[in-house]
Amino acid sequence: MPYLLNIFYLLLLLAASPWLLWSAIRKGKYREGYAEKLLGLAPRRKWNKKCIWLHAVSVGEVNLLAPLLRVLENGRPDWECVISTTTKSGMALAKKKYAGRTIFYCPLDFTWAVNAAMRRIRPDVLVLAELELWPNLVWAARRHGARLAVINGRLSQRSFEGYRRIRPLVARLLQSIDRIAVQDETYSERFLALGARPESVQVTGSMKYDGALTDRDNPATRRLAALAGLDANDVVFLAGSTQEPEESVVLQVFQQLSRDWPQLRLIIVPRHPERFDCVARMLDTSGVAWQRRTLLGAGSREQITESKSRGPLLPAPSSLPTPRVLLVDVVGELGAWWGTAHAAFVGGSFGSRGGQNMIEPAAYSAAVSFGPNTGNFRDIVAALLDRDAAVVVADGEQLLAFVRNCLANPAEAAARGQRAASLVRQQIGATERTFQLLLPLVASRQAGDRRAA
Repeated sequence: MPYLLNIFYLLLLLAASPWLLWSAIRKGKYREGYAEKLLGLAPRRKWNKKCIWLHAVSVGEVNLLAPLLRVLENGRPDWECVISTTTKSGMALAKKKYAGRTIFYCPLDFTWAVNAAMRRIRPDVLVLAELELWPNLVWAARRHGARLAVINGRLSQRSFEGYRRIRPLVARLLQSIDRIAVQDETYSERFLALGARPESVQVTGSMKYDGALTDRDNPATRRLAALAGLDANDVVFLAGSTQEPEESVVLQVFQQLSRDWPQLRLIIVPRHPERFDCVARMLDTSGVAWQRRTLLGAGSREQITESKSRGPLLPAPSSLPTPRVLLVDVVGELGAWWGTAHAAFVGGSFGSRGGQNMIEPAAYSAAVSFGPNTGNFRDIVAALLDRDAAVVVADGEQLLAFVRNCLANPAEAAARGQRAASLVRQQIGATERTFQLLLPLVASRQAGDRRAA
């Protein structure tokens, strides 16, 4: 089976090579980490400490690890935690967020790559965030004596239906995993239906609640608000993790409301870095005064304007007002920017993406909205809607009505935000429960199980 998978992966890689090459040239993707991805040449671990290998696919999962990593390193400082990721944006964030730790690209699921990575890392436990089941990676961990865990596990209805078509393979994989910590009972039932061992599946709740901050007056948010020139009279409409065509929709909403509400400010944070310039071009043609986050000097109140002749961005004279639209064109700051929001739109929810994490704006007591396609966060959405702590907007017209209502009825918007923040506070604790599940897995790995690098 492993070698058949190698052949399948090679054929898939060959078929996808034109698209991969195009993405590398046009979008800057897939240009780095080849030795780690294709050959498994992860950094060679020097020490014989107990080791937990935490794998996070991209930005969302990388952020998810923060509270667990903090608990692990505070609770067991004698252990070593290493972090792998799959995407370029995930790597950039991991290096920034977890500087000083061993961070590398996860090997592609070829037998030679995963085996080489296992020999070099020598993990006691391989921890997969949410659900990242690669057969050769799982079996290689087993062969090298590592225990396996899935944390913050979720399984959407669509994924469940897909996995059910290959249930024999999926069941074999799931039965190789020692602990599957899932977010709720629905996910638990789906894992069991696919063949997971009942004793391995436990409901711990969603760790995403634990990673959320609730203090709008935190230092990171204060610094960014000062950097953008926000003041107490501004009402911030923030659209985060946006994708095409959501940026143009939120811009239209802003343009229709900004004349009547001059205190309205718009902050746009696209989901993918390769789209920053695309959104910038859209703003260029809109006629609105706007600025890039990257051109705001660190700690400065200096404002930036755009030359109408599409010349370079230059410092504005101090007499000019602050542009009311900001494009956040950096990775890793969205969490702190949410703390500035009064009205929030969570992107990835108008198209087929399945939505993005709406917990952070909810925790900051913003009035939260999102589109109708939020299958990736079904349980969180249900909890928010059950408490009237968020609003689903089907299209631009409904988003316009939502933001207009937030401006016209600030007390109502604030009350909705407070209900959202209350829900988040009540859900905290999943990280500690997950930590307790991992403790016996690390302890049960015997020193004699280790294989030499």
